[in-house]
Amino acid sequence: MRRHARSAAMFVLAWFTGVVASAAGLRGPAESGPLPNIIIFFIDDMGYADIGPFGVEEYSTPNLDRMAREGRVFTDFIVSSPVCSASRAALMTGCFNRRVGIQGALFPNHTHGLNPSETTLAEICRQRGYATACYGKWHLGHHPKFLPPNHGFDEYLGIPYSNDMWPLNPKNQKLPEHRRFPPLPLIEGTEVVDPDLGPEDQQQFTRLFTQRAVSFIERHREQPFFIYLPHPMVHVPLYASEAFEGRSGAGLYGDVVMELDWSVGRILDTLERHGLDRETLVVFTSDNGPWLAYGDHAGSAGPLREGKLTAFEGGIREPTVCWWPGRIPAGTECDELASTIDLLPTVAALIGAELPEHRIDGKDIAPLLFGTPGAESPHEAFPIYYRGHLHAIREDRWKVVFPHTYSLMEGREAGRGGVPRAYAKGRAELALYDLDHDIGEATDVKDRYPEIFERLTRAADRYRADLGDGRNRGPGIRNAASLNEGDPRLTW
Repeated sequence: MRRHARSAAMFVLAWFTGVVASAAGLRGPAESGPLPNIIIFFIDDMGYADIGPFGVEEYSTPNLDRMAREGRVFTDFIVSSPVCSASRAALMTGCFNRRVGIQGALFPNHTHGLNPSETTLAEICRQRGYATACYGKWHLGHHPKFLPPNHGFDEYLGIPYSNDMWPLNPKNQKLPEHRRFPPLPLIEGTEVVDPDLGPEDQQQFTRLFTQRAVSFIERHREQPFFIYLPHPMVHVPLYASEAFEGRSGAGLYGDVVMELDWSVGRILDTLERHGLDRETLVVFTSDNGPWLAYGDHAGSAGPLREGKLTAFEGGIREPTVCWWPGRIPAGTECDELASTIDLLPTVAALIGAELPEHRIDGKDIAPLLFGTPGAESPHEAFPIYYRGHLHAIREDRWKVVFPHTYSLMEGREAGRGGVPRAYAKGRAELALYDLDHDIGEATDVKDRYPEIFERLTRAADRYRADLGDGRNRGPGIRNAASLNEGDPRLTW
């Protein structure tokens, strides 16, 4: 069901563009022309209302505005879980994070990671001869056997986990010695090239990873390529290069977002300069919502409830823009439910690659991407697991939230200057929300719509039978891999 009314002109544009593309034979796999390049920006901790196409006014994001003007905005694009590693595992595999055994955020003391038996987006693209690269934050296991080169990427430069997992974290000295953060390394391939990054290095993160992506495009412009660009920003601690410090007039957070927007512009300009813009799908989205406890060093979820670490919409609904001139209808909006787990099967269909033999949960959303008239969300129900517990389940319009405790921030004074305020412990009660009319999840309507509530709770029971809940393990879960599997390289 479409939740937000579109203008007649926008609908006609989408319909006309879809008809023209269909007539030109451009709707299915790229059989009649070159294989499309794929670029995915995966921003860390960005809020729903942090970029121009989603309403920010305190600073400008001209390149993302361009993407929206020339592409398609997805207003109901969600992640599998509202936390780093779990969300990234879902994007890479096309599966609910619970299915692949990644439940929360991995820390430097963890000895497991994404199982090598999983098929990643990079491996899907490699089937068709793509050059593949990852530049930025990985966070799916920091030991060599789990790093991107062992998951289908030809090139990798980045950090192995979040940029606050380093000795300068103000909480570090309060942790038990065995859990204190070691120095933050920069890794190229599977080798450490800088064992101890400092603030001056983090200032260059956005610029460094962007320049590497530009170089990769230029070096591989004669063959299809896939670039995964998981920028470490806007995760705290925030850093911008000298060129962007103070530029936004809206504080450091605005500076950092503006530099990410610059990164988008550099990529789009490089594609255009080499005549690749009409052969490339670019997706911009985020791994979870804003870390609200950090206040002026965090983003905004806008009208959505709460943020990161919660199963409310502020934690899972991401600002998403897709761009592919000549293929995606320009200046349009999609309000159907879609997700990061859909990118893998969609890309596989576009390039004519085979899906893995094991089960995936994502769906081909090409009809939504290309504005096919009448296209609807392919998801009948979508479970939201956080740290192994089923906290909510969604349809396109309706959402059931199950009783659980969560990190409550809304209504509380947040931190400033990079120092967070503590969360309170909130309690979510069993509720049904009508997201068409209550995007802020304020009014429980389960008594008004008992048949809808029952339908969704039955769907939740099916997921519990498949994936389990909490400590109860379902038969559909696959294991994350651990180090004690014959790999002698247990550390750097």
